Amino acid sequence: MKYILHIIIVFFFITSCTLDRVVKKHGVRNLEKKQKKLLIFETNKNDIQEILGPPSSRSVFDNDLWIYIEREITNDKLLKLGGEKLIVNNVLFLEIDNKGLLIKKNFYDINEMNEAKLSELSTETKYSKRSFIYDFLSSMRQKINDPLGKRKKP
Repeated sequence: MKYILHIIIVFFFITSCTLDRVVKKHGVRNLEKKQKKLLIFETNKNDIQEILGPPSSRSVFDNDLWIYIEREITNDKLLKLGGEKLIVNNVLFLEIDNKGLLIKKNFYDINEMNEAKLSELSTETKYSKRSFIYDFLSSMRQKINDPLGKRKKP
């Protein structure tokens, strides 16, 4: 009887396991297909929100800039020790004028983002001996060495 019970328990554990990878999705699904429905100088804010929903981010300068993001991440191979692999990374920039009409749209997928050139310039930080950090640490050292302030200074 115990033998049959053990077999049933092992059977339930094995059948609950799947070989499919878990895909974590974030943002607007099927952004590439949905953005094709948006027409410049014809689509307004209400149409955009009906098709795509609320934007991931907004900025207001001369015109409204709405940003929509779609990401899909899955676990990588077992040999990579649980690392994550980026499958889909789409970003859509929509520029809307003060009348509420779409005037510009830019769609970037993962391939276009990989081709983007980034600046290789870097800034250097220089600390002088008498910087704020040096002064702060010196005062802390002095308080640790003489907590009551009674020691004579050299």
